Amino acid sequence: MTRRFADENDEYYFPDSDAEQLASELEDRDYYRAVSVFWVPESARWENLRNFAKQADIGKRIDDALAIIKVENPELKGILDKRYARAQLPDGKLGELVDLISTIGFGEDQSKPRDILGQVYEYFLGQFASAEGKRGGQFYTPASIVKTLVAVLAPHHGQVYDPCCGSGGMFVQSERFIEAHGGKVGDVSIYGQEANPTTWRLAAMNLAIRGIDFNLGKEPADTFVRDQHPDLRADFVLANPPFNISDWWHGSLEGDPRWVYGTPPQGNANYAWLQHMLYHLKSSGRAGIVLANGSMSSSQNSEGDIRRAMVDADKVEVMIALPGQLFFNTQIPACLWFLVKEKRIRKGEVLFIDARKLGSMISRVQCEFADEIIAKIAGTVAAWRGEDGSGEYADVAGFCRSVPLAEIAEHGHVLTLGRYVGAEAVEDDDEAFVIKMQKLTETLGEQMAKCAELDQLIRQKLGGLGYASQ
Repeated sequence: MTRRFADENDEYYFPDSDAEQLASELEDRDYYRAVSVFWVPESARWENLRNFAKQADIGKRIDDALAIIKVENPELKGILDKRYARAQLPDGKLGELVDLISTIGFGEDQSKPRDILGQVYEYFLGQFASAEGKRGGQFYTPASIVKTLVAVLAPHHGQVYDPCCGSGGMFVQSERFIEAHGGKVGDVSIYGQEANPTTWRLAAMNLAIRGIDFNLGKEPADTFVRDQHPDLRADFVLANPPFNISDWWHGSLEGDPRWVYGTPPQGNANYAWLQHMLYHLKSSGRAGIVLANGSMSSSQNSEGDIRRAMVDADKVEVMIALPGQLFFNTQIPACLWFLVKEKRIRKGEVLFIDARKLGSMISRVQCEFADEIIAKIAGTVAAWRGEDGSGEYADVAGFCRSVPLAEIAEHGHVLTLGRYVGAEAVEDDDEAFVIKMQKLTETLGEQMAKCAELDQLIRQKLGGLGYASQ
């Protein structure tokens, strides 16, 4: 007797003895851990929980499963939250939730290998952020923004750092980028920090279930006051720090070595984040940061002076304006800053990309970048940098322009995109403005004359009906 096994490309037939050996090997923890795959023992797997979803003790069973998972995956010590047995829920609700989760589908093609656990986790992070509104943003950065940062930075090796890592989405996308370009998980070392204890645990779980090694510091902590990686000099920094926070300052930060370009104002942390990330880059490192649009032009409380010092020191590489409605938690217009520790190409220039009109609405309130738009943006940056196989760069009116630092200085070191990129070229624009204006004026005159004729006709009709004209 034989048994059939299949992968996405071929079918294989094994004698019973071989099938039994294969089944045994598939339950060998070491096979999974050797390639950094998250291991879930059979007794803690979802199928077992689903079979007992209707039982009164389902909460305790979930807690027991989490305890087993923690024993098998020591990196989750102190991370998993076992409280389901004590959850104050109406009878049967927890079991209904287990049944509901079991119905979620992830993709039409069931034959292709999928990161099921990771997709489930990401699904709930996204749904939580959407439902929670403002508070949800501290957990989740929308995927298209993360993908854009990762595609432009191309973090294919070395140390990747996020000083406000939230749920760890930047790291997950970095690993996906590496795998998509022929690398493997483990080609980068992950370093992060997060102040919110709940979010810190979410990040650890998000990375652990994907088999990604990480260092999130000894504990959740404030990045400015209790830097968990003071000696780290990373190859890449990716971050979406909270916008415009005003309660960040502490007296111990006065004279901090991170403030190379000036002490940030106590009422806004934007330029503290920028300088913190520059400080943690190695000499060849690059950083990509999401910030509010105001960071590009603010001149109050020393921000303008710090920006001028950063621009003059040639630390700003690329600026990208984003569409509205990209975020779950705020309608504040945002942009992407890309910084370098030491610029080695395109010295004395900054690339500006205006992507404000390139978003696609995926719901009434939510916008995102399509993959082809992300590829267009990343390809433009790669061409500007002169990377192999990326083609030749050229300015495109309304989309991108490479601007010398002298011109930025003429604009008071303001980095607002509209000052540099200009308006999109209009096709078939051969006629002079005067001629177009004359044609429009003639058309308007004709319409006004027609309106007068209709007005006179209406008055005549009303008069025939016995109404006095007014």
